[in-house]
Amino acid sequence: MTDPSPPSLLSVMRKLAAIRRPRTKVPRTVSPAGIALIKRFEACARRRADGMIEAYPDPGSGGAPWTIGWGATGRDSFGPGIIGPHTRWTMAQCDARLVEDVARCAGQVAAVIGAAPTTQSQFDALVSFHYNTGAIARATLTRKHIAGDHAGAAREFGRWNRACGHVMNGLIRRRAAEAELYLSNPG
Repeated sequence: MTDPSPPSLLSVMRKLAAIRRPRTKVPRTVSPAGIALIKRFEACARRRADGMIEAYPDPGSGGAPWTIGWGATGRDSFGPGIIGPHTRWTMAQCDARLVEDVARCAGQVAAVIGAAPTTQSQFDALVSFHYNTGAIARATLTRKHIAGDHAGAAREFGRWNRACGHVMNGLIRRRAAEAELYLSNPG
């Protein structure tokens, strides 16, 4: 009995190419841990005695963009125009706008990172970062994440600690929390 001849390199390569590799599923929604992180740093400030929430000026500029609820800026979802010093919302309106804004940010993050392998914790941290900065498409941390350099991406969070040119302690704490979540293991 003779040994069968070993398969040729070409036939092995064809077999390997025919193997379907599972695609890494990228999270498309933010988990409760991600929502909790956003809420922790976008706390509903300026609750009035009547229970209404009122807008407050940006901590960096002392003015625009005015913010209300869980960090909402820009258009006033429940009134005319944009959010300003006279904007008032109910808590339910603040919560509804949070859901809307988080879904929008999650969609934008998912579009930018594409099929890059991403854990739920990484996705949550990236959405929190984008929710606050709007910079997911231009940040070096995004390029590093897509390239698989997760340690490098985590280090990049800390670079985003300024508002209107001023280092802000709240942003230092937020970026540290985002980096910690980004590097945590839960998938």
